[in-house]
Amino acid sequence: METSHRISRLAIIFLAIVSNWMAIPHTGLSQAGARAVDFLGSDPSGWIDLMPRGSLHGWTRVSVPPGKALDSVDQWSVDKAHATILCDGVHGHEWLRYDRELSNFLLHVEWRFEKRDGAKGYNSGVFIRNDREGHVWHQAQVGAVAYIFGQTLVHGELSPIIKTPPPAENPLHPIGEWNTYEIRCDGPKISLWANGQLAGEFSAPEVPKGYWGLEAEGYRIEFRNIKLKNLP
Repeated sequence: METSHRISRLAIIFLAIVSNWMAIPHTGLSQAGARAVDFLGSDPSGWIDLMPRGSLHGWTRVSVPPGKALDSVDQWSVDKAHATILCDGVHGHEWLRYDRELSNFLLHVEWRFEKRDGAKGYNSGVFIRNDREGHVWHQAQVGAVAYIFGQTLVHGELSPIIKTPPPAENPLHPIGEWNTYEIRCDGPKISLWANGQLAGEFSAPEVPKGYWGLEAEGYRIEFRNIKLKNLP
């Protein structure tokens, strides 16, 4: 009886995931990506500068997975000379949470890895609409390819990890160069633009608000020019 109930529950979650995915307008990423978008450049009014000025007061380190002990060494710092947040990437898997819950918004973030000879698998991310500890999470992947994936709520239950397909043409610049992400959270839809090209859309109708943050996952990376615009 227990096995039958579990199978039934998994089937419901799977059907709900498919339903959520089908609810996303299928404009086609390659076609939509042909039209470049620059939210900050096209309308610079109404943005809030989120770059810290000297310390990371108002930001909190959170372990990945939730509940795991954090490294005793803080790998996050503010480089005032270059106006960046720097992650050295060598003190464990975690995220740096911005301690203000948000609902509908546009987020502009620029990022760059430190390129190292022989290194592969560069990895980081920008989280959006996470719960406080990161059990529920949605992430714009930062690395060699741009896409969105996450573990959202479906009928109040944590879903298996859902991943959007990457765009047909990779819009990211080579490792070591600056890239720009603009993420729009509007109602149930989370959309990612990478260097102006639509790179992924994710439906999370049961998570209308949450926390955003930056991920540390083994690589030295800088973030700059972080700006937020609240949407109605």
